[in-house]
Amino acid sequence: MTRNLLPIVFCATLAMQAPALAGPRTAAIFDFELIDSSLEGELNGPRADEAARLSRLGEVLRRQLAASGRYAVIDIAPLAGEARASNLQACGGCDTAFARRLGAELAITGTVQKISNLILHMSVYVRDANSGRPIAEMSADFRGNTDESWARTLDWLIRNRLLALKTE
Repeated sequence: MTRNLLPIVFCATLAMQAPALAGPRTAAIFDFELIDSSLEGELNGPRADEAARLSRLGEVLRRQLAASGRYAVIDIAPLAGEARASNLQACGGCDTAFARRLGAELAITGTVQKISNLILHMSVYVRDANSGRPIAEMSADFRGNTDESWARTLDWLIRNRLLALKTE
């Protein structure tokens, strides 16, 4: 019985390695944006701790995708201010235009929607920079407006969605 399983495992290993043979895709990974539809946000305005979390999400996403070897992360610094001043989810494709200007094949953006301090939703969007075509959208609901809940949600999306994505 063990002899019959060995070829299947070997073939599965080759299939999982095939995307890496094509080389890493270049990706411009922009900072996350907050969609605050909470009563607290309406009454009190932006919070410094949430702004810091948004910044960390982008940094962690860039670092982990680069470390995976599946993505060659392009430095967004030359256009970071311009991108931050845009609403990347509603600007009519400016995310892909920025990615093209940076020489990237993929534009990756993300949002955190805050419904309340208890209920939040994180989404990551991957688009082809040349065609503007959506490649993937992934999201997860999470509970608790804390550093840990935001970090764990992003980690889950990276491990279970982004790194499982075939972008060839």
